Amino acid sequence: MRKQLLLLLVVTTVIFTACKKSTEVLDTIPVSEYFPLQVGKYITYNLDSTVFINFGTKDTVMNYQVKHVVDAEITDNLGRPAYRIIRYIRSSPANAWVPDNTFMAVGTEFTMEFIENNMRFIKLKAPVRNGYTWKGNSYIDLGTDYRYLEDWDYTYDSVNVSATIGSFTLDSTLKVDQRDEVIGIPTDPNSYSEINRSNEKYAKGIGMVYRDFLHVEYQPPTPGRGAYRIGYGVRLTMIDHN
Repeated sequence: MRKQLLLLLVVTTVIFTACKKSTEVLDTIPVSEYFPLQVGKYITYNLDSTVFINFGTKDTVMNYQVKHVVDAEITDNLGRPAYRIIRYIRSSPANAWVPDNTFMAVGTEFTMEFIENNMRFIKLKAPVRNGYTWKGNSYIDLGTDYRYLEDWDYTYDSVNVSATIGSFTLDSTLKVDQRDEVIGIPTDPNSYSEINRSNEKYAKGIGMVYRDFLHVEYQPPTPGRGAYRIGYGVRLTMIDHN
């Protein structure tokens, strides 16, 4: 009799736990609310692009405007419904928009994937709640050029809070912390160091409204060559949307 009661208790606990986990997933905010996709939708950003010039001895910030436009419904290489997004760029509002890149977004029941330069990022993933973590770069073939993207933990922070982005006051946003890493001692001019920083903010009903990304590798001086840096930085701040 005791064994039967114990078995009943275990089964009941398992069923309750499974139902609770299922309910937690179903009750959270759909990822599509923070990354809506519809043909004709666009977001315009100020772009601050950090580059290293003079053989890596100097950094400079270039300023542009870019516009992400959802261009068409397509399918990805797995046959899933997807959207093609065209990026337009101009150096100032006085210049004409020029297309310069194409992206793809794939929304599934529990994820939002974004394909850029043949790299598939899992930008958002259910459940959308503070502290939830996932491997956002797990689909990327890192090779040697993108080793710095390995094993990034994407984590939700400040879900469903108001925020000011540029001139916009947004009622419901979330932040995705992706990386905040320092390797070595950047203040030591005689040793290798590396900085990787990345986070993004999304607004409900709009999409990505802010991005701050920086990857810098410092190479110390060697006989016959001075110190230099390689890498790049991207800061996007929304200035318009529909």
